[in-house]
Amino acid sequence: MKKVIVTSRSFGSGSVDCVAKLTHAGIEVIFADSKHDLVELGEKLATADAWIAGTSPVTDEMLALAPKLKILARYGVGFESVDLSAAKAREIVVTNTPGANSLAVAELTIGLTIAALRGIAQSAQKVVQNDWSVIRGQQLEGSIVGIIGFGRIGRILASKLQALGCEIWICDPFINANEIVQLGYKAKTPIEIAVAAQIVSLNAPGDVQIVDAGWMAVAQPDQVIINTARAELVDESAIADGLRSGALFAYAADTLKGEKNSKESPLMATDIADKVTITAHLGAQTVGAVDLMGEMSTANVMAVLAGGSPLNPVAL
Repeated sequence: MKKVIVTSRSFGSGSVDCVAKLTHAGIEVIFADSKHDLVELGEKLATADAWIAGTSPVTDEMLALAPKLKILARYGVGFESVDLSAAKAREIVVTNTPGANSLAVAELTIGLTIAALRGIAQSAQKVVQNDWSVIRGQQLEGSIVGIIGFGRIGRILASKLQALGCEIWICDPFINANEIVQLGYKAKTPIEIAVAAQIVSLNAPGDVQIVDAGWMAVAQPDQVIINTARAELVDESAIADGLRSGALFAYAADTLKGEKNSKESPLMATDIADKVTITAHLGAQTVGAVDLMGEMSTANVMAVLAGGSPLNPVAL
């Protein structure tokens, strides 16, 4: 019987029984540590034919412990945490689940935007303390929203925010400006968005810093920034300073640098607590997204172990 190691925390926890699908195909499912502890993984990887991995790093050292491994199926979109060179050297197929959580992340972005504009989380906390004082916020309709990163998530977000009455500005160096205009949006540079957008959504891949002290120096007063992409896209100290100076009205994100010691983040300072909303990687955590990621990673594993080609290969 073939064996697949699963280190994703939410695999099979939706409405689709992915474990049953794999078992029915003659593949034994073995769950292992989601943090990829080398000692705990070692023995299991030694006999694994496939690996469905979450966001934790997959290193050359780990792959060296899996001589039978034919496929590493990333349960999610990003694959920056995978040593692709090591996988290629060992002829291990790497796959991901593109688009599976795009709608879920776009919807969370809208939720965080409205929460930041209206101080929803902060007001709810006040009421628990029997404090019914009013928080005066901003309206979404009529706002200029700058979206940095026009991939799957950015495109869904743009469409939905435009339907809510927002003017959409797009910044993506890999997308032709004519295409952006044809879709009914405006193509802008980062500096143009920084200077004039009331709301900025960071949806770019990679870890190149976008929002820094220079951004704060020119930012539209009372700007709201939403980050459901990468913590590395912002300088957290600059964000905190911007909240204090009034350059920013609020900041909301689904990620934070140094999450294991999150209390040490500049964004956790008590004097700006009423302007900051941070969630714990909720972006892909919907039943629909979990089901899609599970089904896609399962299909990729089954295809490769049956001697076929995966549906969603990552270029090595």
